Amino acid sequence: MDPRKGSVEVITGSMFCGKTDELIRRLRRAKIARQHIQVFKPKIDNRYAEEKVTSHAGSEFDATPIETAADIRTLLEAATTVVAVDEAQFLDPEIVLVVNWLADNGLRVIVAGLDTDFRGEPFGSMPLLIAQAEEVHKLHAICMVCGADAARTQRLVNGQPANYNDPVVIVGADELYEARCRSHHQVPN
Repeated sequence: MDPRKGSVEVITGSMFCGKTDELIRRLRRAKIARQHIQVFKPKIDNRYAEEKVTSHAGSEFDATPIETAADIRTLLEAATTVVAVDEAQFLDPEIVLVVNWLADNGLRVIVAGLDTDFRGEPFGSMPLLIAQAEEVHKLHAICMVCGADAARTQRLVNGQPANYNDPVVIVGADELYEARCRSHHQVPN
């Protein structure tokens, strides 16, 4: 591996902005270029398929579910040149060390994840990954209230905004979450 070629790309934004679609698009291009790819995702994200990253739009790519970021080092194959991690906000803080180790060892690393939680606060290790990446691509969804660009994720409980003190991690899709602009994002209490 040539350490001069290692890099970290982060794809981020709110739910429903196309992060996983963009990740899959980049992976398909790497596959066409005959690069050896490994894709990882947290086991907690079992919304669509256990061994695939799947977008809300239905695109999918084979992936290995992992419990911890350290599992990536254990499962890394010698021929791998591209490593992708979807839903990185759900992984433990060691993901920052693992991602940087991969890039320092010459791999192209593509990370996708939410930059903020339903409260609008930085989510997991994503802020550090964003700060240390060579490339950051922040995507926007469409506000479900007014149609403006949306950069926030609204959690709903029985159709109403979730309270600030509700648990941060609840895996779900459009039955629990909406994309919202700043003006329409609400977090009571």
